[in-house]
Amino acid sequence: MAVSRKTAMAIKTYQNQAQALAKNYLLADPFMPYTCVLGGIFLFKVGYDLTQLISTFYFKSYNGLTKIQRIEWNNRGISTIHAIFITVISLYFVFWSDLFSDQRVAGLVTFRSSPLSVFALGVSVGYFLADLAMIFWLYPSLGGMEYIIHHSLSGVAVAYSMFSGEGQLYTFMILISEVTTPEVNMRWYLDTAGMKRSNAYLINGILIFFAWLAARIMLFGYVFYHVYLHYNQVIQMHAFGYFLVFVVPSVLAIMNLMWFGKILMGLKKTLAKRQ
Repeated sequence: MAVSRKTAMAIKTYQNQAQALAKNYLLADPFMPYTCVLGGIFLFKVGYDLTQLISTFYFKSYNGLTKIQRIEWNNRGISTIHAIFITVISLYFVFWSDLFSDQRVAGLVTFRSSPLSVFALGVSVGYFLADLAMIFWLYPSLGGMEYIIHHSLSGVAVAYSMFSGEGQLYTFMILISEVTTPEVNMRWYLDTAGMKRSNAYLINGILIFFAWLAARIMLFGYVFYHVYLHYNQVIQMHAFGYFLVFVVPSVLAIMNLMWFGKILMGLKKTLAKRQ
């Protein structure tokens, strides 16, 4: 009994110390963004390893891939997980939460934030950093210069929004475009598995077309329209934040249009072969 009480007291002491550490440092306002970024990097590693483990046992074609193909397979797995996570969070903040609602009178919409929004953006920053490191490490196997530009701009904009608390609404609006990532990854998986002539490949191509049109073309038009309507609030942001609000969406919109042209041409070729 004496040993048991001592053990219980020791466990309780360590538990209290851990709670104090989390409350005073890891989850304290000054440190929370850094904690979330590190958490995003850690989750990237865990997701990568889980994708590798699951694929080894449940996908026969995985073991027949080259080393680079297996790395890209795993990398696309974690990018799909991140895309689903950040899309759900972004849709919530943009369309359902009252944090950025115009009916809310507490402060300008361009300066609103919450612990949950900081957490979500921090995880996303951690993902962009880890994925960008993977792209540089295996360049150009996982993507060319367009991927570096896309991830760099996205990472800088998301990180600034997280640390400063400025323009988080527009950051979440742009991050909704990640809804197209699972379909793009599925296209690569089907192609790699030798299913390019399957109905699943055709259906996925059609989904990519409509998802891209909605989330990366029409949505960006809505972002620019929202900025126009709230320009009197946008102009009060820091000069760097003001710069990001206009430059990052503009560059990404141009890249999205270029990629959309390739998607349209690819879909036409697929349909022509079917006919």
